Amino acid sequence: MTIEWRYTTHQDLGVLSLAGFLGADAVARFTGAVGWALARGTGPVILDLTELRGWSAGGQLAVAQAARQLADKGRSLELAAIPSDGSLVPDGSHPPIPVHCDLAAALVAHQALTGQARECRTDDWPGVRNPAAQALNKRYTGTKADKEPA
Repeated sequence: MTIEWRYTTHQDLGVLSLAGFLGADAVARFTGAVGWALARGTGPVILDLTELRGWSAGGQLAVAQAARQLADKGRSLELAAIPSDGSLVPDGSHPPIPVHCDLAAALVAHQALTGQARECRTDDWPGVRNPAAQALNKRYTGTKADKEPA
């Protein structure tokens, strides 16, 4: 069994999504996907593991190697939705790898950290200005009534 992957670019970051099982027979394909992300994107890479059914110890080592490879190029790796059958156990030889509960949380956290969130709402919208909601609202509405966060 191998993996399937998809790379999506967002402003100043990329999302590499995996599906299948990241075992020894899929490491070469995963390494190629990381190379693809390095060649075509900028900023951090969020490794979306939502559709990953599991990973072996070799697969986990490949993820740690990807973190080192990205760090060597001035980029970082973040994980979203790690498989329930295990977690990445750091061995101290790779850079820190932030872990998010899911892809949506990773994207929202990243926008909050980069200061790129813009609020998109009508002038009379009630309620508190929430950076996470602002980012999602901007993505899903077609209005041009952008407001900068206060």
